[in-house]
Amino acid sequence: MNRPDPNSADQSANKDDDAVWQDLVARLEATQSGPEAGRQPESARTFKDFDPLGLSAPAPEPVPDASVRADAEAGIRPSGPRDFEVEDEDHAFIPEDPPSLAGTEPLVMLAWVGAVGGPIALLFTAMFWRSAPLTAILGIVAIFVASVVYLIMRLPQEKNEDDDGARL
Repeated sequence: MNRPDPNSADQSANKDDDAVWQDLVARLEATQSGPEAGRQPESARTFKDFDPLGLSAPAPEPVPDASVRADAEAGIRPSGPRDFEVEDEDHAFIPEDPPSLAGTEPLVMLAWVGAVGGPIALLFTAMFWRSAPLTAILGIVAIFVASVVYLIMRLPQEKNEDDDGARL
């Protein structure tokens, strides 16, 4: 078999590429001078040429509120993506105030402090008190585990069928 040397540059490949390129350019020029020569090129098209939603139409002039209501009563609708009127609602949603932490059970509050404070205490111990005794570290871990177990045990055992989870 005749294998070309991988290190030698094949100059005939460049000549073939040039010939293919010239042929392609010649064929494209021939199609431009054909029946579609009067048509504008693809790059010269504008957004208005293809606008199925009518977004390129000029925006309507703003009118006073009284005339807008008169137009709505006459059946004239404004054009655009927001071609509807918002209903005026007198009542707005006001969330209820969260319950005070002063009324929380002390044992539940202590469990939350242990569950959240345990990992934070371990992080600060690792950063600032590197020579902490093993009993202190194990104590922090034990407080964390006991707090999490207590909070899990306080969860409801059965589901209320009337409650779908949404709260208004």
